[in-house]
Amino acid sequence: MCIRDRGRFVLHKIDEAESKYKLCKVVRHATGSNSIPYIVTHDGRTIRFSHPDIKANDTIKLNLEDNKIDGFYKFDSGCTVMATGGNNVGRYGTIVKTEHHPASFDIVHVKEANGNTFATRKQNPVSYT
Repeated sequence: MCIRDRGRFVLHKIDEAESKYKLCKVVRHATGSNSIPYIVTHDGRTIRFSHPDIKANDTIKLNLEDNKIDGFYKFDSGCTVMATGGNNVGRYGTIVKTEHHPASFDIVHVKEANGNTFATRKQNPVSYT
């Protein structure tokens, strides 16, 4: 299932190659006991010894057969994202800028392909390229 614009769910057929991996958003990056780095994904997976460049809000491509990270997508200006929460769920576009607000939520401004822009909280969009 995929989220279409305005939060509607739609069935999406995947082929054999797509069924072997999953995109997971990193919600936390930390160091555990014995200084072992690990990340926690949106679905509750904990992956130890991750790549040092992977940080919170990045997206990893997780191989489901051996639970290894095949690649990752950084959450930076210029990357393509899709909103998975808030009022803009299902909308996708390119990150224009990120505003940092102390003691409040960080805001991400996204520009769609048709020229419209929208703003959402930083935890809502997921990067995929």
